[in-house]
Amino acid sequence: MRTTTAPTIRLSDYQEPPFWIDTVDLFFDLHPTKTRVHSKITFRANPSRSGDGPHDLRLDGRGLKLLSASIDGTELEDGLIDFDDEGLTLKSEYIPQSGFEWDAVVQINPEANTALEGLYMSNGMYCTQCEAQGFRKITYFLDRPDVMATYRVQINGDMPVKLSNGNPINAGIWHDPWKKPAYLFALVAGDLVSYDDGFTTGSGKHVDLKIYVRPGDEGKCAYAMDALKRSMRWDEQVYGREYDLDIFQIVAVDDFNMGAMENKGLNIFNSKYVLASPETATDRDYELIEGIIAHEYFHNWTGNRITCRDWFQLCLKEGLTVFRDQQFSGDMRSHAVKRIDDVLMLRARQFREDAGPLAHPVRPEEYIEINNFYTATVYEKGAEVIGMLKTLVGDEGYSKALDLYFERHDGQACTIEDWIKVFEDACETDLSQFKLWYSQAGTPHLSAEETFSNGTYTLKLAQETKPTPGQDEKSPVVLPLRLAAYSQSGQEIISERVEVLRDVQAEIAFDGLSEKPILSLNRGFSAPVTLGLKQSNADRLLLMAHDTDPFNAWEAGYRTGMNMIVGMVLNDDAPDPEFIEAIGTIMSDSSRDPAYRALAIGLPTEDAIAAELSSRNHLVDATLVNECRNTVLDALAAIHSDRCEALFDTMKVEGPYSPAAQDAGQRALQGVALSLISRQDGGALATQSFETADNMTQSQAALTNLIRLEKAEKQLATFYGRWKSDKLVTDKWFALQAIAAPSAHAVETTNALSQHADFQWKNPNRFRSLFGGFASNQAAFHRADGAGYTLLTDWLIKLDAVNPQTTARMVGLFETWRRNTKDRQEKIAACLDRIASNPDISKDTAEIIGKIRAAK
Repeated sequence: MRTTTAPTIRLSDYQEPPFWIDTVDLFFDLHPTKTRVHSKITFRANPSRSGDGPHDLRLDGRGLKLLSASIDGTELEDGLIDFDDEGLTLKSEYIPQSGFEWDAVVQINPEANTALEGLYMSNGMYCTQCEAQGFRKITYFLDRPDVMATYRVQINGDMPVKLSNGNPINAGIWHDPWKKPAYLFALVAGDLVSYDDGFTTGSGKHVDLKIYVRPGDEGKCAYAMDALKRSMRWDEQVYGREYDLDIFQIVAVDDFNMGAMENKGLNIFNSKYVLASPETATDRDYELIEGIIAHEYFHNWTGNRITCRDWFQLCLKEGLTVFRDQQFSGDMRSHAVKRIDDVLMLRARQFREDAGPLAHPVRPEEYIEINNFYTATVYEKGAEVIGMLKTLVGDEGYSKALDLYFERHDGQACTIEDWIKVFEDACETDLSQFKLWYSQAGTPHLSAEETFSNGTYTLKLAQETKPTPGQDEKSPVVLPLRLAAYSQSGQEIISERVEVLRDVQAEIAFDGLSEKPILSLNRGFSAPVTLGLKQSNADRLLLMAHDTDPFNAWEAGYRTGMNMIVGMVLNDDAPDPEFIEAIGTIMSDSSRDPAYRALAIGLPTEDAIAAELSSRNHLVDATLVNECRNTVLDALAAIHSDRCEALFDTMKVEGPYSPAAQDAGQRALQGVALSLISRQDGGALATQSFETADNMTQSQAALTNLIRLEKAEKQLATFYGRWKSDKLVTDKWFALQAIAAPSAHAVETTNALSQHADFQWKNPNRFRSLFGGFASNQAAFHRADGAGYTLLTDWLIKLDAVNPQTTARMVGLFETWRRNTKDRQEKIAACLDRIASNPDISKDTAEIIGKIRAAK
């Protein structure tokens, strides 16, 4: 039985280890069930701990069979080692306190490692995942990020390709000259082929580039390679960071808990973020490949060369690297569209975290299972904090501070304090209040009140952050707010400026105005807040048409649509004809970027509407939300049928498929038009589009509409028959049916799919495709009879026994259970209790369930 009680790890308890590690030599004799790992590790006394007296040696280790161990060549007998479930301890009297060599041989079973942490098998290929604490499943070690060492690795076995970190010495022998923590160690061995290219750095150094995939997949690597080369050049040009090894390698793996991993010189990727062809990948897939390739490459400096002192500092590498990949994607595509996409994700994932039982600061103070803190708060909110910091110090100050950061901390394991100090020193500023963004949980609410009298416009601002678990009192944070204002004719009468709110309240006055301005506040979403600003629909529609900030122009329309649908849910209002017409105007505005128009035409999701209702203290009936949103879509489809047909025709892309931003934007806008047309023509155009589509983007768009109309039986069979041998496309086949199935029988559809022969539920991608897709079908998941909750619960209990990490993340689908109607709450509570009462529940899942159940 797994233990359900685990110690709480606290930031305040951090202490350096009594010994550092200088070098690590690893020898692997690979075998599916009996891999031997021989480690030779040189320990050096930590001088800052030398005054503490003699020290025991505590080494982390899980599921290891120790075959032999020695210190400085002297074999250790069993009685000299104290073992427990989490490692071993050597008493101080048996180890030289000045330093020594630890030599150990352990045996592990990669084939049985279904948790996909440490060394495991993925369809016959050996693979590792060591972040955060997977290395302790490979050998006994000081498995913590502040212990950095150089590694030499020898891999023995019959696999034709044997890879590890660093530069190759001989076949299967690798040396990484750069110090790294154990979480960045990587090993891959298997029957693989490489897609090769090269890159010449700014200083003239040649770097070999290789993407390793299974035979037959090498034709799907060109875009990933192109994205890698563009990332390398961009990092040189924008951040001055040049690559530092002779070779950079990527491996695509089918079974992977995460999106990708930045292991030094050997990035391991979930195959869905590497493999792409027009026939198998959508425009969104290409976009994600580009962004994630960049993210992991950028980690070479912001994460690898400078790493985290401890796991509480996770946002130090992730928040900064997310911000960098967002900059890159904006430069490659559209900054406006990218910003809207990022904010939609932030609100959908991170704001939900902040408002619920899983709320935690960007840098948490404690944890039970570190895998549970790879969250939207650490990543996405962490990136928003970097963006605010850049706004405060300006582009020049940001560049100066980053240069100092790389110069001062290269090769070190650092903290948020180190990061903040760099900006204070480089920009000669005090950031002590700004640092609260790292320690306070919750999303600040910014309220704004306007008055206009005798030519003076006065804006009163106030901020408030609601209590979160463990944090009842909140101090005011620094809010950099971009604002401008417009006349009733749409002319800018207050030019954009940045106002920094540091107190709970502030007042700003603008004199000499001939009329009350229409305020554009928090332009570009300059601060991650919820905004309370009373504006009429007329004012919002004017901003929608005239605001020069593309984000706030989009936001004005989005907010108008949200208020309209909420009014329909609460008051049985009818769709607002002015809003419906404004959407039509955007449809016809050929001066706007097609990708932007596609976003501007889109309505808030059902999940976003539910969050808005909850923020206004209303319980959510998911069925009613679905009905009201569909009413608006039906109105748009009926009133703008001619515009939709014109859009579908004019947005057709001529020539061969390209994932370039312009073509992708046209397909996105054409897809929105198709979804509205399908509400009027019974699926005739979608059927034709499916038959003629020459790329996955259009095939998927057509199939989605047919599934919603329950007219996809033939097309689903055709799609499956063509792509059943392609794992990633089969994932789409599962996901689309769960996402788009009408709510009345989506539970039954999903349950039937879970019994399908190709539902390989131990594969994280396949499980997330089906059940993540089903849960996003809000009206279906929250069906009043509770069948959706029961179905997911049954499978989560089953999955937890083999993959706790994926289970814990999927349990988060119940995070917002308290916002639903009382009858639904009761049904979810019963499911949560059933998961919690499982005697074999993992500590990963137990921690998340405990927090969700405690929600008020």
